[in-house]
Amino acid sequence: MSNKVIIPITGVIIAIIAIAVVMINFEQPETMEIEDTIDREIQPVEETTPEIQEKLDEIKKINLENTYSPKDREWITSGPFQIDRSEYLLGEKIFLRIGGLDYKEKGQVVFLRPLNITHYEVYWSIPFDGADKPAFNYYLQPQLSKIKGYCSVDDFVGDWRVVFRGTDYQNLEFKIIEDILPGDENNYQPVC
Repeated sequence: MSNKVIIPITGVIIAIIAIAVVMINFEQPETMEIEDTIDREIQPVEETTPEIQEKLDEIKKINLENTYSPKDREWITSGPFQIDRSEYLLGEKIFLRIGGLDYKEKGQVVFLRPLNITHYEVYWSIPFDGADKPAFNYYLQPQLSKIKGYCSVDDFVGDWRVVFRGTDYQNLEFKIIEDILPGDENNYQPVC
C-alpha cells in the first residue's frame, strides 16, 4: 500500500520539477534586452522647425547678453571691519568680514541706505562684542519689502555707508548701481 501512495507523489514531484525546468529555460534574461539596446544604432533627430530654431537662437542671444562675472574683491577696510567691494549690482550679496576685535570692543555695524544726496536711513544693524566673538562673517542682500517700505530699486541705488557705532573706526562707503544680477530680475519688480 505504501508503494501505491509513493508512486503518485513521486510522479507529482517529477512533474512539478519538469514544469519548473521548462519555465526557466523559456524565460529570457533581462541582460539580453540591455545588450540589444546597446547594439542598436542611434537614429538622428529630424530637423528642427523654423519656430524651434528661432526660439533656440533667441535663447543663445539672451545668454550671450547676460554673461556675468563678479568683480574682483577689493576688501575695503576700517580697523577689524572689511567689506569685499566698493560697488555692487542689485542682487549681489555684500560680504562683511570682522576679524581681530579687541576684547573690549562692543557696538553695532550699521548699514545706511541713501534717502537723498545728504540723508541716510538705517537699513540693517549687526551687533558685535569682542568679548563674545572676536571674528565673524556676515552676508547682507538688500531686498524689496512692502512691509518695510522698500518698494522699488530706487530705494537701494546710490551711495551707502557702513558706520561702526561704539567705536572710533572710520565709516566705509560703497555703491549699489541700477544693474540687476542676471537671474534676479523678478526679485526687483516694484512691490508697492
